[in-house]
Amino acid sequence: MEGIRFEWDETKNLSNRKRGDAMKTKMVSYTLDRLPTLTKAQRANLKALETRPDSDIDTSDIPEMTDAQWKNARRGHFYRPRKRQITARVDADVLDWLKAQGKGYQSRINRILRREMLTSVKSAK
Repeated sequence: MEGIRFEWDETKNLSNRKRGDAMKTKMVSYTLDRLPTLTKAQRANLKALETRPDSDIDTSDIPEMTDAQWKNARRGHFYRPRKRQITARVDADVLDWLKAQGKGYQSRINRILRREMLTSVKSAK
């Protein structure tokens, strides 16, 4: 069975950099609901990869993490949800209270709402 093979061509990379082509490439961005459709060849390749046993996967360049390393792992540490701008009406005394606590009242509103959301989700389970 033949797998996908990626090789770095340093000569090509250097010639591209000399011409400045590296900066001329267009950045492409996809969302989950707007992914390009896979070709028949891509689907066949994925199917072939799916049937391969894990023992065929070379992980020598990415060794498995030890239990000691997982012990200090923190889930979601680098997660930063996307922010959306909204217009919301709040009682004047509530807004005064938030602003009286110093700079960052909008972040405080977000923290309060997130805490309530997480409490609600946790209690629903």
